[in-house]
Amino acid sequence: MNNGIFLLLGTNLGDRSQHLAAARALIEAKAGKIMKASAVYVTAAWGKTDQPDFYNQVIEIDSILSPDDLLRTTKNIEEAMGRVRTEAWGARTMDIDILLYGDVIVEREQLTIPHPRMNNRKFTLIPLAEIAADVIHPVEQKSIRELLTLCNDTLDVSPLVRV
Repeated sequence: MNNGIFLLLGTNLGDRSQHLAAARALIEAKAGKIMKASAVYVTAAWGKTDQPDFYNQVIEIDSILSPDDLLRTTKNIEEAMGRVRTEAWGARTMDIDILLYGDVIVEREQLTIPHPRMNNRKFTLIPLAEIAADVIHPVEQKSIRELLTLCNDTLDVSPLVRV
């Protein structure tokens, strides 16, 4: 088994809480056991801003899947949940990004690990730091906590508060 695999879940269409729960269940069934999960964070849309706010969550899984098999599995889960890719950074029922896979580094057209834009996104770093602040980014050689303090992203990221 491989632990230290961190995934970012994001949704901004429909019942966002239900989509996150469904994605976690599918990940446990098809990809690996969830070891840790951050709180859910509400984030203004990034990249394409004229759309609903996102719910984001980072989970750590323990998996026997290779990075390529994990990518295929997460894309299949997105599609099963109704994800349609029509535009970059568009609204979606579910987006699953592989952030880190232990200390593995992958650089290919279809897959880059660590995620190439995670260092610039508070909506990724805040929930990741919540559950893995001391994990070292294998390329930057800095902890997630350090990367968060260096991040210049000004997007509002707030914990989901249920009323």
